[in-house]
Amino acid sequence: MALDKEYRKVPGTTIFDSEQSAKGYHLNQFCMSLMKAENRERFLADEDAYMDEWPLTDAQKQALRDRDLNAAMREGGNIYFLAKFGATLGLSFQQMAGSMTGMTEQEYRDMMVGGGRSIAGNRIADVAVPEVERTEAEIAAAQEQDPMLDAVRANAAADDSVGNATITGAVFTSHVPAIGAALDLGKTEEPYWKAVFDGYEFSKAWEQDNLPDVVFLVYNDHATAFDLSLIPTFVLGTGAAYPAADEGYGPRPVPGIEGDPDFAAHVAHSLIRDDFDLTLVNEMEVDHGLTVPMSLMFGQVDTWPVKVIPFHVNVVQYPVPSGERCFKLGKALRKAIESYEKPIKVQIWGTGGMSHQLQGPRAGLINREWDNAFLDRLIEDPEGLSHVPHLEYVEEAGSEGIELVMWFIARGAMSDVEGDGEIEVVHRFYHVPASNTAVGHLILNNKPSAAAAAKE
Repeated sequence: MALDKEYRKVPGTTIFDSEQSAKGYHLNQFCMSLMKAENRERFLADEDAYMDEWPLTDAQKQALRDRDLNAAMREGGNIYFLAKFGATLGLSFQQMAGSMTGMTEQEYRDMMVGGGRSIAGNRIADVAVPEVERTEAEIAAAQEQDPMLDAVRANAAADDSVGNATITGAVFTSHVPAIGAALDLGKTEEPYWKAVFDGYEFSKAWEQDNLPDVVFLVYNDHATAFDLSLIPTFVLGTGAAYPAADEGYGPRPVPGIEGDPDFAAHVAHSLIRDDFDLTLVNEMEVDHGLTVPMSLMFGQVDTWPVKVIPFHVNVVQYPVPSGERCFKLGKALRKAIESYEKPIKVQIWGTGGMSHQLQGPRAGLINREWDNAFLDRLIEDPEGLSHVPHLEYVEEAGSEGIELVMWFIARGAMSDVEGDGEIEVVHRFYHVPASNTAVGHLILNNKPSAAAAAKE
């Protein structure tokens, strides 16, 4: 079913949701630039020239020229960002707010001194708010002028089919950076590496036969997009594209990632309403944690055959989320995906691990027995396995083995967890070593019951 957005009916109010954020992304970033004195000076010296440096739509530029904050908000502006624009013009916050009411500055001040605007007459029941529909020409114009919103609008306009999204399967894999280097340097047939890549030959063929529309890819950033100035626990990529990061050796020669902003916005809305506090990111470079699994499953290609929603989990600085929390997130993710009202096929990938330690006197630690027991229980008893404490991961699987908690997000989204379906183990592979790491890989087909499938 559709997500609840009744807030759009509140009169005289624009809620800044994910769609508005995508629509006004560049407008709001333009406003942020005015926090620097040199940029304010350049803007005031030649407003049009400065605005032309930003990919703003004609409607957004005109709203700024007209000092029309209501129009700017309709075009995706948020008042806290637009306040930087107003401050550049020498306006106070009260002057800015008053300009949107149709009142003179003095009338607005008098109203506030008198106790502010009354709630009477300003509830949903008091005003009939018509639904605003855009014409095809208006949507096309917006797509042409606004690259951030283009993917959202195009996705909505292109698909008239009926039905909901379905989760077709889950992929679990290590994401060792040296695997990417071996691919990029043409070493896949060397004896050391051939055993690793042979374990994914079946997987590449399976992907061709079971190609999804979107991969929801769970990984961890390795001090690439996020340094110690910002340490979010869960990050959902809501942007239209994600380039490969330079991790110190130059970017991997792989295609850029195409996102799905409309689907990502839906997932964000659903997960946050289910009390999972996410950080939403519109611009982000992605490192080997994401690109290596893509290469392993799709090979060396000119363009990735799927869209990707990146989902970063902090497993670098403690405290990190527990396996139990990730498992519950996976359950909520299933609900989010299956409530999306487009019949797309989705795979969920959990990446990282298996046992490895990259630091200290224990560097090089591998625990084959523990890894394979983890794979056994991930298939047979994922909920019980999710309760394994952090200490066991660190002690038994190495300090970086904690990445395995991310696998529970993919596993928690499978239909057998809620008892309304089953899974099929399609492929399992384990190998030691790939550089410093034990490689683990698992593919599960998701097979919801007929009753569960009918609800989707």
